[in-house]
Amino acid sequence: MLTSLAPAKINLVLEVLGRRDDGYHEIRSLVQTISLCDVLSFELARGISLECTEPSLQSSDNLAVQSAQLLKEVSGCEKGVKIGLEKQIPWGAGLGGGSSDGAAVLLALNRLWELELATSDLPGLGAQLGSDVPFFIHKGTALVEGRGEKVTPLSASLPSWFVLLLPPLPQMPRKTQQLYTRLDNQHFTQGQFTGKAVQAWSRDRQISPSLLFNVFDRVAFDAFPGLEEYWKRFEEAGAVGIHLAGSGPALFAPVDGDAEAEELYRRLCQQGLEAYSVSTLMPEVV
Repeated sequence: MLTSLAPAKINLVLEVLGRRDDGYHEIRSLVQTISLCDVLSFELARGISLECTEPSLQSSDNLAVQSAQLLKEVSGCEKGVKIGLEKQIPWGAGLGGGSSDGAAVLLALNRLWELELATSDLPGLGAQLGSDVPFFIHKGTALVEGRGEKVTPLSASLPSWFVLLLPPLPQMPRKTQQLYTRLDNQHFTQGQFTGKAVQAWSRDRQISPSLLFNVFDRVAFDAFPGLEEYWKRFEEAGAVGIHLAGSGPALFAPVDGDAEAEELYRRLCQQGLEAYSVSTLMPEVV
């Protein structure tokens, strides 16, 4: 059996530069994986199957299954796999869990099926599955451009800590698409926020909270009724520099260290809220 971790991500900076001719939006983003992970296991089998701890995600539409099917089709491999997925990343929250699962499958099956594909070949396959998948092939810290398929890995970061808050809001169908439709020319930027953050990262291996930016922050309260209340509760608990995680509705805030993260996490949990204390350090594979 092969076991892999599929980490969540946060967009430290997320800009939309405009709408492309192909209907997608051009983005520029500084993306970081965090220590909140799904756990996947892989066993050779005759066909392709999935067992997921979250019943609503156990279907042929799951990116874990789609990734295995795509890799089998492209490689011509006759082997199969039984995939076990222990879901720990909240889904539909902007944390990229599904895309990370898909990337983990590509990486793991390249080994399990002994395909010997170059790692550099996998982001192209990932782009066929979803815009966030190529980033998760690399993980760590990266500059992401285009519609997400252009990934430039950056040097390793110093340890950083964040607290996530998952507001108890209803799932929004086609959430990311709906968020993008709320953007217009006044929201588009020219990549300057990401440029400043990347410069700071290259120099210091970390960035000041003042450089964090997410274009969807400006439309979030209209897009997610009730989100403003939880943003305020996050602030009242002591969070500073709050932003959406990706397209939301999960929120994150940077903190100065693990002790501060644990204290903020404790305050949120005392309110009965779903929260996570995370870092940029990946846990070991279990």
